[in-house]
Amino acid sequence: MTLDDFLLALVAPARLGEEITPGVRLLGISTELGPRLTLQVGEHEVHVEIAPREPTRPSAAQSSRLALSYRSSTSAPVDAALGVSLCRALVDVIAPNEETALRALRDAAPHGADAESSAKVREVRVARLLEPAGTPDARYFSVSPYVGCLIGCRFCYAHSHVAVSRTLARLPEVPWGSYVDVRINAAEILAAELSTAPLHPIKFCPIVSDPYQAVERRHRVTRGCLEVVRSEARGRPVLVLTRSAALVDDMELLASMANAWVGFSVPTEDDAVRRHFEPRAASIPERLATLALLRSRGVRTFAVLQPVLSDDVEALASALAEVVDSVSIDVLHGVQGAERDFDDPRFEHMRASSWQAERRAALAQALAARGVGVWAGELPPELRGPR
Repeated sequence: MTLDDFLLALVAPARLGEEITPGVRLLGISTELGPRLTLQVGEHEVHVEIAPREPTRPSAAQSSRLALSYRSSTSAPVDAALGVSLCRALVDVIAPNEETALRALRDAAPHGADAESSAKVREVRVARLLEPAGTPDARYFSVSPYVGCLIGCRFCYAHSHVAVSRTLARLPEVPWGSYVDVRINAAEILAAELSTAPLHPIKFCPIVSDPYQAVERRHRVTRGCLEVVRSEARGRPVLVLTRSAALVDDMELLASMANAWVGFSVPTEDDAVRRHFEPRAASIPERLATLALLRSRGVRTFAVLQPVLSDDVEALASALAEVVDSVSIDVLHGVQGAERDFDDPRFEHMRASSWQAERRAALAQALAARGVGVWAGELPPELRGPR
């Protein structure tokens, strides 16, 4: 049993597109950032996340073995009363199914040598790849050729979510940055899915995994997926976001694509700061040089600043203005596993939400003064709107 199968077994007999309970329709499932149901409740689209029940895990409702929480699929928050009542209604649906579904997951878990290898690098096959994402006015697909990330930035909020999936799948508990699943049939599955998929942009993004982490040079899964997208006659927009200079291997491919947007995470202009927080990622000079090269080849370039780790916003804005067309800025969303990184007296001030917000505003102003577009959300403004 896969985690997709697990989610569907929990809400059986309902299927995708059907009502789970009166007035609640199952729009989709996802396991990229932990097991999640996407539900339509009246005019609201709500994500319900499912995790093992633990004493310290916050939740809106609990079954005997699982904890349910909710969040909005848009920037507008879900009404608390609606979210709680939805989770409680789902508990009634899940409760009769959970023991059977959890037992099937346990029986499918790796054992012995397979369990040991799953703590490192393992090759897996998937039945689907495109993950619907975004809001009704800005739909897109995310694609993860890998799950798990050997770059392993400790402040990354993905690892706590991916850990939920690994726990349910009974995979070994290992540190973020020490494992990766290689989706070896990703290009094949993507080709099949694109034949019927709406013309939404596709985002290759280091949410659950960097598309150009070290294993890409061996397995070339990201490259294979990009070749599939390029072969589409419709010129589908594609966004690639990375922290790795290995992206330069695909420079020619990206430049040949009709509608490619390529970006780097550039949280600071100071490489000493980068070495402290992102020791296994590309240096800041490498990132800026690669962006300059991409731009010279006619590729649309952008940068994502999340979290902000710069004390000198003017220097960072000037560096970015030379190499990108636009920038997305967001703040630190919890230190995650980077407590010791932020405990360093040199960087302790950066963890404060007030400092993050102040730097975000100052950066936006400095970039705008240099003619660089600033956007929020997952897509540049040029790619928003129904497709």
